[in-house]
Amino acid sequence: MDLDLDEHARAFRAEVRDWLAEHVPGTPLPSFDTAEGFARHREWEALLADARLSAVAWPEEYGGRDASLLEWVLFEEEYYAAGAPGRVNQNGLFMLAPTLFSHGTAEQRRRVLPPMARGEQVWAQAWSEPDAGSDIAALRSTATRTDGGWLLSGQKTWSSRAAFADRAFGLFRSDPDSERHRGLTYVMVDLRAEGVRVRPIAQLDGEPGFAEIFLDEVYVPDADVIGEPGDGWRVAMTTANNERGLSLRSPGRFLAAAARLVDLWRREEAADPALAGRVADAWIGARAYQLYTYGTVTRLAEGAELGPESSVNKLFWSQLDVALHETALDLLGPSAELRGPWLDGWLFALAGPIYGGTDQIQRNTVAERLLGLPRGPR
Repeated sequence: MDLDLDEHARAFRAEVRDWLAEHVPGTPLPSFDTAEGFARHREWEALLADARLSAVAWPEEYGGRDASLLEWVLFEEEYYAAGAPGRVNQNGLFMLAPTLFSHGTAEQRRRVLPPMARGEQVWAQAWSEPDAGSDIAALRSTATRTDGGWLLSGQKTWSSRAAFADRAFGLFRSDPDSERHRGLTYVMVDLRAEGVRVRPIAQLDGEPGFAEIFLDEVYVPDADVIGEPGDGWRVAMTTANNERGLSLRSPGRFLAAAARLVDLWRREEAADPALAGRVADAWIGARAYQLYTYGTVTRLAEGAELGPESSVNKLFWSQLDVALHETALDLLGPSAELRGPWLDGWLFALAGPIYGGTDQIQRNTVAERLLGLPRGPR
């Protein structure tokens, strides 16, 4: 792994830094978990797309730049360092898009990716169900064969961005006699189609970051099935590995947060000296995650694929995020509740060990699939 950037990468990084310095809003946008904020973030995605910065690693024909994965990591570092707005379409850009590149058809990529890059179609993740949270293989929502497509019925919950999103992707049981990982089909569905009802779920702050999705014989054409019918679990693992292992949580996010934490330590003159070690640990953790990601990018560039090692990645960043924000709150002391950004970040960090597969599930994956340990009782 060569950590020295070539001239092209340095020029790309400088271009991104200059563009962000000119275009990042001086005042943070409203939360994208509100109707106003969602619309404003859509506009930001369109601005990024105009500069071909919405999805830099995508091929040019879909709105990207054909940038390397390393350049994508550099973009992310500059993006977070600049304090740019959150990516309202992260489910589409960082989870569905890699799945389409691996398993989708050329027609699907031409139809889905350009409006995704421009923020014209924002995607929700529709995997979890009331009785199938981290254990997605226990899902009960069904896909029944009909002329030219499928009829979807059932309920999805904790669907990120679904309150205001346009479309969703999810797994449905297409073989009624199947069990667990078999007989599942991966589909894309219009959230405004007949038979779809979306009910927002308020978070602690009252904003609907999630929603329940109810489906009553919702028609989706065969053209909206990703991969082969019945092979949905294999397709879904591509989505999950990207969520846990690379694209959803880039190191730029944690490098920027660690830098803010160091600045906070320097400003808090009355801070407990015993917290210095925790501040240093957070900075070291962010840097270690950056270097680990560079290694992952190098392996992928050489033809490797993301596999169960993505669970190690997910465990690391989810724990790092919590520790980093807890350190910030301890530095602030009793005033932490009055100084919003760190408190908001901590509340969100607490969800990290849950979404994308709970840390308990990830430890099982590491034990069984990486360490070769015997499967424990379920």
